[in-house]
Amino acid sequence: MACRFSELVVDSRDPEALAAFWAEVLGYEVLCREEDGSVEIGPVLGFGGPAPTLVFAPVAEPAPGGARLHVDVSPTDRDQDAELQRLLALGATRADVGQSGTESWYVLADPEGNVFCLLRRRLDPL
Repeated sequence: MACRFSELVVDSRDPEALAAFWAEVLGYEVLCREEDGSVEIGPVLGFGGPAPTLVFAPVAEPAPGGARLHVDVSPTDRDQDAELQRLLALGATRADVGQSGTESWYVLADPEGNVFCLLRRRLDPL
């Protein structure tokens, strides 16, 4: 084994609010707040556990050219449509990135416009 995916850093205008959104989406908790305003969230086991952590780093404006990666999430305790409704209620919005409409996933955006996908397949919770 060469490397393991340990964390994803997301540029954020409001790291606290975006961390709160993603903590609710993923069932994570705040692990760390840094002096620079960064907020790290993750599973109870924290950094280095079986799932990666997310770090929301403060920036005045997102990097030019938009995001070069996105997060995929899978429901764990409900079907895809029920999870879609939960995510929309948390503040996610539907996003159009040129999909055909026949995909098995939904394309959404978090409250700061970062695109992510809700997959159909359910996974066991960690």
